[in-house]
Amino acid sequence: MVNGRPHRGADRGGATVCLLAVGMVLVLVGLFGAGLGAARHARHQARNAADFGALAGAGRALEGAEVACGRAADLAGANGGRLTACRLDGLDVVVTTEVRVAPLPWLARAATATSRAGPARG
Repeated sequence: MVNGRPHRGADRGGATVCLLAVGMVLVLVGLFGAGLGAARHARHQARNAADFGALAGAGRALEGAEVACGRAADLAGANGGRLTACRLDGLDVVVTTEVRVAPLPWLARAATATSRAGPARG
């Protein structure tokens, strides 16, 4: 007893600080997981946009690079991507798309994907 009251010790409030630290770690892990999820989603979206753009362009490859790449750009845009490169390689169309992603408010990146499509070879 100190001054007529029970002695509580010097670590009064230590559990609160520990709980706050654990909570902060959980918040940071959650932010990191959400950022990874957003980046992965953008990568898949870029891949889908490139695949569909290349397939659409390959359907118009006989009409020339301008028509094929125009159609590829239309479908890439409809699938959430932006066409960054397109070229004809024989009858194959090679398309590169980009999807912007901001997994965290201060961190903006671009996910890119390249895809090739053309006639089946036997």
